[in-house]
Amino acid sequence: MTDQTVSLVHLDGVAKSFGAVRALAGVNLVIPAQSCVGLVGHNGAGKSTLMHVLAGTLAPDTGRIVVDGEDVTARYGVANANLHGVRCVFQELSLCPNLSVAENARIMHPSLKGFGWRRRAAALIRKQLDAIFPQHGIDPDAVVGDLSIARRQMVEIARAFSASDRPVRLVILDEPTSSLDAVLAGQLLAYVRSFVAAGGAVVLISHLLGEILSTADRIVVMRDGQVVAERAATDFTRDTLVESMGSVVHAQNTGAHQSKRAHGEPVVDADSGRTGDTRRLTAHRGEIIGLAGLGGHGQTDMLIRVFEAASRKVPGVKVAGPVAMVAGDRQTDGVFPLWSIADNLTIASLSKMARHLLIDTSAEKAMAEDWRTRIGIRTPDVDNPILSLSGGNQQKVLFARALGSTAEIILMDDPMRGVDIGTKQEVYGMLRAEAEKGRTFLWYTTEMDELNHCDHVYVFRDGRIVVDLPRSELTEAKVLQSSFEAAA
Repeated sequence: MTDQTVSLVHLDGVAKSFGAVRALAGVNLVIPAQSCVGLVGHNGAGKSTLMHVLAGTLAPDTGRIVVDGEDVTARYGVANANLHGVRCVFQELSLCPNLSVAENARIMHPSLKGFGWRRRAAALIRKQLDAIFPQHGIDPDAVVGDLSIARRQMVEIARAFSASDRPVRLVILDEPTSSLDAVLAGQLLAYVRSFVAAGGAVVLISHLLGEILSTADRIVVMRDGQVVAERAATDFTRDTLVESMGSVVHAQNTGAHQSKRAHGEPVVDADSGRTGDTRRLTAHRGEIIGLAGLGGHGQTDMLIRVFEAASRKVPGVKVAGPVAMVAGDRQTDGVFPLWSIADNLTIASLSKMARHLLIDTSAEKAMAEDWRTRIGIRTPDVDNPILSLSGGNQQKVLFARALGSTAEIILMDDPMRGVDIGTKQEVYGMLRAEAEKGRTFLWYTTEMDELNHCDHVYVFRDGRIVVDLPRSELTEAKVLQSSFEAAA
């Protein structure tokens, strides 16, 4: 960054603590106009906290917020950030589920008032959705709570980029593609580059390092609440970026897991529930089965049917063994927000901790501490509230809940959303080790790289299984082609 570069926003020595936890330790961050800044680091590194400060939803304990060369720290908040054209798409989405898409757009645009404001709000959000996600198929009159998590994320992104009475100058994208499939993610990242080229600025936070390397102009690496590296994106490779984050790089041997279709009676045997679909999903003991295809095409529905079949009769589905599920939408289907970390982690294992009809609290605490260490949950105390954790660390708790239970079949609904690369590598190893012990996994993922860890992959389209691929035949081209065209 040269002295001649004019910064749009400058965070100067920003520090923030939550009780004994120091989230930010004097961070400096310069964001110039017409640039995309990639922000990376492990879960709990301080990225989301820093962006909350930038968005005006958190006030720093110390430090300055400078916008267009003016110190605005004393009066900076959400309203003031919006006045300066600063918008944020948070990892935990902020839409009101009981309102329509158009009504949610109106919340960010108070100038849309008077007679016909709903029509104008609907036109505004539709235009922005069309610009970012062509053929999105989202009705502005639809209630947000009825949309899939992917479509909710699309609405949140479009709302942040939409402009009415004042221009949008800086958009913060915190894990924006975490619920999007490869096609939608590609559309968004292409729009980011066009927005930047037109004079805007973007801060992109993502654990998908390929997105950062291909989209950002400059990359900032955070660790333990501090900036530990900052340079042009072209000066990084994937390995050096991981090294800067403090992770050990493990070679990806994508050919290591060849197809090993087991014989005998499957532990899961399910049809898609669609009339005329003759293909069935089968999973045997010790297999990792992948569910692929564009988001919202029946993968989650399949997991839900299998989950329900473990406790009641579901036509077309047979399940042999207890089941646990790792939810992708952790806020709606995963965490108990009023409970502690330990309570959230151990809830599925309480039966094995019962002593004379009472819960052995020491055993409960021991289990929580064990998994805190094993899966790297970043907290000083497992009795802290679950919402004190970053989104990625909350997801680790959900993993620990499932893996620590007695379930023989684990269902995973795109569970790596917001999880850092180091933890991903550790979880992949855990899954393979558990599969070797006889556990079975059904894994829906929107990340192609994760399918390489599966023994067999089923591709879904329009709610049906259109292709089943052994690991030896799995390629990204086959998955994408099958996602758009029904199998012959």
